[in-house]
Amino acid sequence: MDNFARMQFDLLMATAAESFAERIVQRCGGGDAALERLAADPDGDGIWLSQFVDSVFADNCLDDPAGSCFVLEALSRRPVEINLSGTVADVLATAARMAFADLLRNKVTEAMHKAQRYG
Repeated sequence: MDNFARMQFDLLMATAAESFAERIVQRCGGGDAALERLAADPDGDGIWLSQFVDSVFADNCLDDPAGSCFVLEALSRRPVEINLSGTVADVLATAARMAFADLLRNKVTEAMHKAQRYG
């Protein structure tokens, strides 16, 4: 991945992480509750990680095979466990969303823990 594409992906991830963190803190009534729910069930009530990732992909024109490949190229070293059958486009989309959601959850959790420690 070239430097410009890497910068675009990093900006996308940073923006998504900030928006997701704000959203779940508001919906869960605070950072502690949001972290607990995120750890317990990322797609549970008030969190809905998969829906958020779907919105990020749609809003940033990543909901096609080229967008999936962009995300997968940026996250090519992340492990993904997938057992699917279907079209290549469907498999790419699922893998890209899973990898993006995993990284997003990790980034948000890390940022929220830092915010709690350092106020």
